[in-house]
Amino acid sequence: MAKDYAQLGKKILQLVGGEDNVTSLVHCATRLRFNLKDESKAQTEALKETDGVLGVVLNGGQYQIIIGGDVNFVFDAIWQQADFGGKESTASEASAEEEEKSRIAKILDTIAGMFVPIVPVMAGAGMIKALVALVGMMNWLPKDSSTYQLLNLFGDTVFYFLPIILATSAAKKFKTNQYLAMTVGAALISPTFIGLVTTARENGTGLDFFGLPVTLASYSSSVIPIILAVWLLSYVERFVDKYMPNVIRIFGTPMVTLLIVLPLTFIVIGPLGTWLGDGLSLLINWMNSYVPWLVPTVVGATTPLLVMTGMHYGLIPIGINMLATTGVDTVAGPGMLVSNIAQGGAALATAVKTKKATTKSLAISTGISAVLGITEPALYGINLKFKKPLYAAMIGGGAAGLYLGLMNVGRFAQVAPGLLALPSFFSENAPSNILHAAIASAIAFVIAFIAELFLGVTDE
Repeated sequence: MAKDYAQLGKKILQLVGGEDNVTSLVHCATRLRFNLKDESKAQTEALKETDGVLGVVLNGGQYQIIIGGDVNFVFDAIWQQADFGGKESTASEASAEEEEKSRIAKILDTIAGMFVPIVPVMAGAGMIKALVALVGMMNWLPKDSSTYQLLNLFGDTVFYFLPIILATSAAKKFKTNQYLAMTVGAALISPTFIGLVTTARENGTGLDFFGLPVTLASYSSSVIPIILAVWLLSYVERFVDKYMPNVIRIFGTPMVTLLIVLPLTFIVIGPLGTWLGDGLSLLINWMNSYVPWLVPTVVGATTPLLVMTGMHYGLIPIGINMLATTGVDTVAGPGMLVSNIAQGGAALATAVKTKKATTKSLAISTGISAVLGITEPALYGINLKFKKPLYAAMIGGGAAGLYLGLMNVGRFAQVAPGLLALPSFFSENAPSNILHAAIASAIAFVIAFIAELFLGVTDE
């Protein structure tokens, strides 16, 4: 029977305290993410018992309702019934509750808010890059053909212009002008700046702005510099706008803001962000050299716990930064891949063990979804609910993560971690990489499946 999304959306809106209690609403692959004015007005237990709702999580200052793969339909249904767009609080209107959030919760909320909206387009472009690499290795198209080069362009565009794309979502989180933020991002990858840097490097000279040195850096595909720059922009714009006369505010605020922020970005913020990104990459490379098994094992085993707390969003910028600086992600992608597949294996084993028809049906559907990369229905609907499947998934994910680390497996494109993401592990320079990723996926599934068969499930 088809779901009545309009009715489900209406009920959810009522149970979160009504339209007037909602500051903003967005969604990711499986969750409705509410910012509520007063979380005490939300009827959490009633929501958990609602058909179509898999769970409720209070995370990073957000009230998150887990729906599953059809979350976009519920989201659209709610938006058709309510009008709370544009009601996001400004920084000066932040509530007392907002001020009381822990620093970690604020950081996680900010990271999620910046990266969740852009993950789908990055995943799509990442799959294009993986397919182009396969086409090149199989010689299905000449690499000097315009078709091949255009396909390569399609995959690279999102990552090259990442500072502009990320500036947009960062501006929303930092509550500043999106167009000014995009301008700052565009300046970092401007052909003029790139040309100046190239010429200076070739001539062995430097760049300066009124005598102040400008670091010769490349910001295409970078993550940290633009986040820091937009954070700075949010403060400068508010300060300038506060003192700008009304008669010239329409052009005066943007002009003065850019004249302050852009020089500071090129002279201080950009180099600082680059230094932080490079330092992080060096640390990870050191770990890969001396304890290569550690990170994939930990990520493979603990990703379900990270998802429950929202801390998995902290891995996304690390993975993207690794791709930008080294061309391969050995931190987030590999471990999360096997963790997701292990969760699917544990859920499907639950379907085999359970005697309840409803549990069996839910375990099969959510298990398949988890193997393909959408784990929260399986995590909250089966694995966490019955506990033992969660333990089995962590065992399988940890074992497969250990294999990934020992084989030094990396991901070459940012995609959603699941079985369909295996092409992102393909590289012409390391053709066996995808084979080891496939073996690790099999290890994760089989061990989690067998572990759950032995542990059993208590749902009677």
